Amino acid sequence: MESGGIPVMTRLSDSPHVIASPEEDIRGRKVIDRSGNELGKIGDLVIDEEGQKVRFLVLEHGGFLGLGEKKSYVPVDAVAEVGEDEVRIDRTRDEVTESPAYDPDLAEPEDYEDYYGRLYTHYGYTPFWVPGYMYPRLTP
Repeated sequence: MESGGIPVMTRLSDSPHVIASPEEDIRGRKVIDRSGNELGKIGDLVIDEEGQKVRFLVLEHGGFLGLGEKKSYVPVDAVAEVGEDEVRIDRTRDEVTESPAYDPDLAEPEDYEDYYGRLYTHYGYTPFWVPGYMYPRLTP
């Protein structure tokens, strides 16, 4: 089912889907930027219901003991390497902190397309719903 021009997006934790192998579940792993800075941790994954693919990492960063914590969506295309306890992305801390703010109240299909489109533009990637898009090949 489509929502505007893109498939319906769902947080993995809010869906009936599970990751087949616990070793492949990257939730809870540290996120490291291309300069080696620790940015936070992966709190969740956003999947598209139609393709059943991860489209965004939900990066939790800032705050103290969960208070004041910020969430940023990072396209899965930014993942450069997946390690045993960390995920490295090919973007900088500034690029992540300056990305379009996540709004938990996105309710209308046109809001989804606008928000996800702004994310892809900010990070410089082709949106996954554009013809010719190639899903990234992740390096273990």
